[in-house]
Amino acid sequence: MLDFIVVGAAQAGLAMSYYLRELGKDYLVVDKESEIGASWLNRWDSLTLFTPSEFNNMPGMEFPAEKGHYPSKTEVAQYFKIYAEHFDIPVQLNTYIENIAAIDDHFILKSPQGDLKAKNVVVATGPFHIPYTPPCSKKIDDDIFQIHSNYYKNPGQLKDGETMVVGAGDSGFQILDEVSREDRKVYFSGTTDVKVLPQEVLGKTLWWWFTKSGFLSFSRDTWLGRKISRSRQPVIGTPVKEIINRDNVEPVGKTKNAESQIVVTEKKKITDLKNIIWATGYRPNFHWIEGLELDKSGYPKHHRGVSNIEGLYFIGLPWLHTRGSATLGGIKKDAEYLAKQIVK
Repeated sequence: MLDFIVVGAAQAGLAMSYYLRELGKDYLVVDKESEIGASWLNRWDSLTLFTPSEFNNMPGMEFPAEKGHYPSKTEVAQYFKIYAEHFDIPVQLNTYIENIAAIDDHFILKSPQGDLKAKNVVVATGPFHIPYTPPCSKKIDDDIFQIHSNYYKNPGQLKDGETMVVGAGDSGFQILDEVSREDRKVYFSGTTDVKVLPQEVLGKTLWWWFTKSGFLSFSRDTWLGRKISRSRQPVIGTPVKEIINRDNVEPVGKTKNAESQIVVTEKKKITDLKNIIWATGYRPNFHWIEGLELDKSGYPKHHRGVSNIEGLYFIGLPWLHTRGSATLGGIKKDAEYLAKQIVK
């Protein structure tokens, strides 16, 4: 029986594996995908990080790029592969965990590829589980091509003609930027009243300022941390004002309803759509873990990754401890903390 099984072979799972290796534990990393880094490679083609390379270092290995470089999704996935190979991390791919249950003094992880047993489990599947689209999307005719940002790759997937991008987060505005560079009418559905932060301020990267100010280190357990976690996250590095003022872009407010080929927004009824891109986020899914307590948002109840079930840990959740928990370079602090709890 293994000491640990880590579920998920992206940054969270690999960072945790580094410390399990340092502790001399017998462990295995499993992932449902066919290659390491697939969770990044499956995102849209033009995706780049808004954190420069020097702030993307996982424990024990620096990101292989010059300072100030903003890595592409391919570079991130390649970093993971090099990382796993360098530290000889045992990864079992094509293994989808359907259920985790605590039985006596160990865990059973059920998978179509066969059951696994371990004394402890670290769940590192991240926050992006179920792509969410509003209920009205189901009332739209099949003639209109619909796609969630989770499956969007590039404008080549779209039909010719009018397109609507829905969602006012980083993904929504980055995809709006890309799609509106083509010769097509593009409607934007969502608020345009968003805070935008540049990637560089006074010759220093935004992340340099975040680090120096301690912004990334405020705990979710503090008053300021709770305030930041509940506030709307700013859009980083995307020129929102310039994009929504392009001649072929029309902001139409939030989407209210839809029927057949008509989409009703706050500002108008749209009748000429050929495509809709839903950049409307995700919903968590942890119901496959038996006996787990969930909070009102559907995420596991925990203290810095330590769950209510003895021997079951989490890493890679948003605001696991601080705002930095969601970043590539910030994951090592959470992994190091969990390693210390494991020693105890």
